[in-house]
Amino acid sequence: MNYAIYFNKKYKRVGHLWQGRFKSWYVTNEAYLYTLMCYIEQNPLKANRVKTLEEYPYSSYHHFLQEPIPECLKHAWIVQQHKNDKHAITEMLNSPIDTEQLRELKKAASLIETPNVDKKPNIQKLERFFKDINDIKERNKQILKAIKQGYSQHMIAKVLGISQQAVYGVLKRSRK
Repeated sequence: MNYAIYFNKKYKRVGHLWQGRFKSWYVTNEAYLYTLMCYIEQNPLKANRVKTLEEYPYSSYHHFLQEPIPECLKHAWIVQQHKNDKHAITEMLNSPIDTEQLRELKKAASLIETPNVDKKPNIQKLERFFKDINDIKERNKQILKAIKQGYSQHMIAKVLGISQQAVYGVLKRSRK
């Protein structure tokens, strides 16, 4: 975290160091899960890093084909579906991906509403949360409440005009 603060100050940035790079979608059904697993396992092929999936050492592909299957993968969905049928696992992970289906599944998953999850926390509501607080102890209690309500340390620090490290310090001291 200290490096992120240093980097952001040096390059006049804000937020997480890698923000915006990754996206996430809800996996809403087994068809989507199946398609995503094939997509992820086949990425090294598409990027021309290897000629076969077996060659890529950083994927779980070759681990699914080991005997015995490593402990960390024994409860994986692929293993649960195909048991010890190595041929079925190989066939599944090498099956072609329907990119149109992947696009449709991704679109459908992004439309799912989830309870108690704010896509964009309300900064005005957070500002009202800290309005008229002059006592540091009371401010720190409100910081902890705001964190429990899902506000980020970064946003709290921004609203209060303090460093993110100071907000983290309040959180850390509360855990002791």
